[in-house]
Amino acid sequence: MSRFFATGSDSESDSASEEEQVPRAPATAFTFSDDEEETKRVVRSTKEKRYEEIANLIKLIRNYKKIKDMSSMLTSFEDLMRAYQKALPVITKEELGQTPRFYVRCLVEMEDFINEVWEDRDGRKNMSKNNSKSLSTLRQKLRKYNKDFEEDIGKFRENPDQDDDEEEEKAEEVLESEEEDDSAVAFKKAGSEASEPDVSKFKKTATDGEDGSESESDWGSDSDSESTSSDDEGQYQNIRERFIKKASTQEEDEDKAKRKEQRKERKEKERKKKRDEDDGEGEWETVKGGVAIPSEKPKMFAKDAEINIGAVLKKLSEIIAARGKKRTDRREQIELLHELQLIADAHNLGPAVAVKIKFSIVSSIFDYNPKVSDAMKPEYWSKILERITEMLDMLLSNLDMVIAETIAEEMEEFETTPYKIHGCVLTLVERLDEEFTKLLKECDPHSNEYVERLKDEKQVAAIIDKVQEYLERQGTVSELCRVYLRKIEHLYYKFDSNVLKQKEGELGSDVITSVQVMEKLCKYVYAHDNTDRLRTRAILSHIYHHALHDNWFQARDLILMSHLQETIQHSDPATQILYNRTIAHLGLCAFRHANIKDAHNCLVDLMVTGKVKELLAQGLLPQRQHERSKEQEKIEKQRQMPFHMHINLELLECVYLVSAMLIEIPYMAAHEFDARRRMISKTFYQQLRSSERQSLVGPPESMREHVVAAAKAMRNGNWSACNNYIINEKMNAKVWDLFHQADKVRAMLTRLIKEEALRTYLFTYSHVYDSISMPKLADMFQLKRPIVHSIISKMIINEELMASLDDPTGTVVMHRSEPSRLQSLALQLTDKVNNFVDSNERIFEMKQGNFFSRGNQGNFRDRQNYNRQQDWGRQRRDRDRDRDRNREENRNY
Repeated sequence: MSRFFATGSDSESDSASEEEQVPRAPATAFTFSDDEEETKRVVRSTKEKRYEEIANLIKLIRNYKKIKDMSSMLTSFEDLMRAYQKALPVITKEELGQTPRFYVRCLVEMEDFINEVWEDRDGRKNMSKNNSKSLSTLRQKLRKYNKDFEEDIGKFRENPDQDDDEEEEKAEEVLESEEEDDSAVAFKKAGSEASEPDVSKFKKTATDGEDGSESESDWGSDSDSESTSSDDEGQYQNIRERFIKKASTQEEDEDKAKRKEQRKERKEKERKKKRDEDDGEGEWETVKGGVAIPSEKPKMFAKDAEINIGAVLKKLSEIIAARGKKRTDRREQIELLHELQLIADAHNLGPAVAVKIKFSIVSSIFDYNPKVSDAMKPEYWSKILERITEMLDMLLSNLDMVIAETIAEEMEEFETTPYKIHGCVLTLVERLDEEFTKLLKECDPHSNEYVERLKDEKQVAAIIDKVQEYLERQGTVSELCRVYLRKIEHLYYKFDSNVLKQKEGELGSDVITSVQVMEKLCKYVYAHDNTDRLRTRAILSHIYHHALHDNWFQARDLILMSHLQETIQHSDPATQILYNRTIAHLGLCAFRHANIKDAHNCLVDLMVTGKVKELLAQGLLPQRQHERSKEQEKIEKQRQMPFHMHINLELLECVYLVSAMLIEIPYMAAHEFDARRRMISKTFYQQLRSSERQSLVGPPESMREHVVAAAKAMRNGNWSACNNYIINEKMNAKVWDLFHQADKVRAMLTRLIKEEALRTYLFTYSHVYDSISMPKLADMFQLKRPIVHSIISKMIINEELMASLDDPTGTVVMHRSEPSRLQSLALQLTDKVNNFVDSNERIFEMKQGNFFSRGNQGNFRDRQNYNRQQDWGRQRRDRDRDRDRNREENRNY
């Protein structure tokens, strides 16, 4: 039994030892020694990686600088630029867009070193060719690169001895990370020692020398298969490690975050304290947005600094120097200038300084919008109106102040009178006028916003008047011409009812109307302008204004004397648009004066193109793809006129079609059977043809349909139907009520329709009558007998009507010299047959010529040349024969 039990125990121990030995071999690989626990895996942030890369390259550059290895220095500088560009997102996020001080220090050191080497000519001569070439390349690249950091470099040079914040922060982070490492290691060791007794309940270490089996009482299990293996040891050991690591990591992260916050707060307090000591003006508010935000407020003036004119002007030049630079915050610049203005006003530095600062504020507000094509924001628009008005009031109230472009900045005088300031008020006003036009074009023309914005024109016009008053006092002739043209362009399209009242005698001649103002301004520009553009625009505006107020003869004479029709195609697009607008109003004026042919001639060039909207800059027509590029469309949109300056296109088209009807219908009736009849108005013909192609023609609805229906009625001599189609409630609302004194226009139109319908009736039905009574014609067309007599007399004199007048009986006797309808058709057929025969003969001759000369690769022209040469040869032979015959006869004689 003992032997049995002994062997059983031995076998059990052997089997247990074998079971223990098999899995323990790899267990040693998972067991961590004390040394391995102490080495901690370091996870670095992106910022640390990027900053370390930049720091290493800076170190390399400094080493190369010591040995003057320019080639390697150039390569390292290129790597440094790339590394900084790669680190830029981190810098923007961590440093709030500011350049790290240690990086600026490196750029400054390089710049000083290269300037020093460059000035040392003897040293440069001794350099190798490669180093010399690298030096010039490096100098060029560094100067170009440092332009982006001018502001940071300037600040650094003001205070170069200040320590680099980033390097201090790095040192603190390194110290704190070492402290964290020590504390973490200590925590782990303490934790492992403290938990050893507890862990021994679950596992036994290999140093105890025991078998490592676990009791059933510990685990609450009574099966022998749950004996502990080295795998379980590794598993629970990993759980312990994971638990300790997780807890320690969370605590480390929390401690790290707390320390970072404390360090941040401490640095912020120090900076705030330093700023308060410097200027005592408190802390700047940080504005969130995509703009680069300065972490430190620029110093306006020191706490105990003396504020005088020189100090304020120096600060003003510093603020203006940042204008247009890459990192400049435009909003901040405007705020700084306003603050400087308050300081200058508080210390009573004089009107010249105030005007200079206001001038800079206006320029900065203009520069706030980076896109030239976009309109200014409404809040800045109201600000700029206020600033310009204040500045002009100060200029007008101080007679001893001169502001001009001719005054150089060195010649400016701010302390004693007369004050002299460099600048141009006229340029600001021209820019203001352009911004006002952009604002109007950006608004919806059918909204209240457009009306509200249009109310600002009163302020803009008042500003132009103030500039005019200032320049009339002390301005040049060219500047006066420019400001007069600005005033003309705000005046020429506006209708003044006082002009017509003065014509009719309702107002006295002492009342100054817009026509008289325009006359004065335009005549000054005509006399003193040296540029053709200003004079051309002034002439066109003057003609437009005359035409708007029914001064037909003045407008006509002015455009005929100017000869603008010959040279306008060489002008800029804006002037060509003004020319088109002027011609359109000239046509309307001629129509109101019953000059139908002149009205048609003015409007035909605009209407025949089919692009009236584009020619008058009142919108863009939809075009096919790739016909107009995006850039071209953008440019054309910028040229568009504001809505309140538009000309009614339906009115324009109606006037043109009615004028064409009054000219074209009598002409068609007079030349009905003439094969060589020409078209006077192509657009009117197209409207007539489209109406004739319709199978079913209903009552007219649109304006064009009314005119076509009226033309058909006039063609039959029915003047009353024609008049009813042209003048009715619908047409009055659409067209005729838009005219000033619309009743006069309608009365004139009715008279013209009667006269032209009479002429059309005589042309159409003259071959039917032997004689016709003039009183009967007067009753038929409701015209006075002298008017009927004059119309028929003109037709007879112009040989349009083959007839004679019998005054005693008051009749028109027809001579019947014109062919009948059948004869006219026969003549037309004869002409067409002759043309057809001629064309057939030419085609036949061409084919014959090709057939005969096919072998010689000839054509019809070669055949003609051959026949002509044969004729010339025959004639030469005949001449020779006659000459020989004459000689023989003379000899015989």
